[in-house]
Amino acid sequence: MRDVIVIGAGGGGPVVAAELAGRGLDVLLLEGGPRHADPRSQWSHAENDANNPNTGFLRFGPEDRRKPSWFREWAGNMFVWELSGVGGTTQHYFGNCPRPFPGVFQGYSGPDAAAYDRAHEFPFPYEEFVPYLEWVEETLPVQTAAMGTKESISFRGCEAVGLPVQTTRTSYRDSFRPQQNAILQPGGNAGRTDREDLLTYPAATGCTFCGHCFQGCYQPVRAPRNQFAKRSTDNSYVPLGLAADAVRPGGRPVHLLADSFVTTINWEQRGDQAVATGVTWRNNSSGEVFTEDAAVVVLSGGASGSPRVWFNSGLPNPNDWVGRGHTDHYLDWVVGVFDEYTGNSKGANSSARMDFPGHGCIEPVGLTPAIQAFSMNLSDSGVRGVYDNGRGPTGPWDGRAGRLVGQELMDLLGTGIDNLLNFLIPADENGAPAKIDVVGRRRSAATHANREWVATRGAEIMRAAGARTVYRMDWAPLLLHVQSSMRMGTSPHDSVLDVNAESRWVKRLFIADNSALANSLGGPNPTLSTQALATRTAERIFRIYFGGDSWVDKESPIPSTDKRISARLAELGL
Repeated sequence: MRDVIVIGAGGGGPVVAAELAGRGLDVLLLEGGPRHADPRSQWSHAENDANNPNTGFLRFGPEDRRKPSWFREWAGNMFVWELSGVGGTTQHYFGNCPRPFPGVFQGYSGPDAAAYDRAHEFPFPYEEFVPYLEWVEETLPVQTAAMGTKESISFRGCEAVGLPVQTTRTSYRDSFRPQQNAILQPGGNAGRTDREDLLTYPAATGCTFCGHCFQGCYQPVRAPRNQFAKRSTDNSYVPLGLAADAVRPGGRPVHLLADSFVTTINWEQRGDQAVATGVTWRNNSSGEVFTEDAAVVVLSGGASGSPRVWFNSGLPNPNDWVGRGHTDHYLDWVVGVFDEYTGNSKGANSSARMDFPGHGCIEPVGLTPAIQAFSMNLSDSGVRGVYDNGRGPTGPWDGRAGRLVGQELMDLLGTGIDNLLNFLIPADENGAPAKIDVVGRRRSAATHANREWVATRGAEIMRAAGARTVYRMDWAPLLLHVQSSMRMGTSPHDSVLDVNAESRWVKRLFIADNSALANSLGGPNPTLSTQALATRTAERIFRIYFGGDSWVDKESPIPSTDKRISARLAELGL
């Protein structure tokens, strides 16, 4: 019998696994997808090889790429970009780690309090959360992003419209600043050359400015796994867990099983209370089925995967809120065409941001060619300029919003990818949607207003930065920042989890992924908040069920780049 079984090795599960293993617990970490133990031989920077949803190495599917991906039917014009495998969707995230807006937490009384989703607050104050944010920021570590030309041009536009610069990690006002991201800053030759022979560790450390964040990170050459530039969990918390016995006194290494698809959380009724007792999973290669018991089960299957496991396990759902709070950021995309070099394809893909508390945010994004084309081919308004019925919103962009196709798209890309600048528009989802399915576009008037406000602001900044042409895509749902389907909350009437992130209806079952978030954070990227909440959840598990103490206020975090981790991985041949 294990102390803890964690289901899912994506953004949140490895955090709980590493922290509890570091305190001496016996932890089994199960992942349904592959473990890419040697990305340099298994991966490439070829965009289709990486991102094809059916056959790419970064897909939602089993380890054997000859086998089909795990098909899910979405009945509408939308795209869910979710990965399996150790590291989960953090394998292709941009490393953006901004803090949430304080307005989404219990007790917030700032002048803009009414702008947030007050009906679905986090069940504790922001001030209580800050130490856990700081813990993760030091563990990953989170650093001020290394910036380049695209960020400089973006800041030029911000200054031209009178937006002030932000100098703190917590945002309380409209402002711009460098991104706080989980990508190691370039050192040595990194960022100074594109010659591979000069970008070999330790002569080069951190981000090499290759521009391929979305295709997974395995730079610099010959770096230990925990020194890869991007701090996805396969490069940070997973190595920390595997080396737990080398970095903390009394620590026990995490037992990791990949390609092991969890089918059921096992549970039993004890009086009037359901209690989780263990997990059943299937080995994807052999088809063998295994069952193991545990004192505590932690579900970290993602905002879509966690409700699936819950329902497949027949767990109770008396208030009908499992899957019901599913929230994303109402994303949009603004593209500017410049007569000058923008450096769109160079460097970390997202190293700057503009925050608009109560509305959302804007993030300049650099892309490689195929993903750039994809970004301009997803729209709720159809093909730009084709329809005569006034389809597509108007604003400070050229013509009506809509997707680019045919000659217009070819002409745009023909100007050169490094003459483009992209703004991602994550708008705050104010008011949780009714169901996990967003096809019906059941978004509140406040959410629609947030998206229009931020998209308009983005186009104004783009124009002020010097863009000669500005396009708005009016994106159809692209589910990247998905969260809250198993939300924690203040009331048992509209939440799945209590203040400890333990299930209200099944004891000894905790949730530790994006689905546990109470709301959409006001618009910022969710990974840092999820990992801070997972740290808090691990601490609560340790206290409630294993008689331990809190550690965030007593200990110092161990950076996942610690040399002891590198040495231990080398001993293990990892």
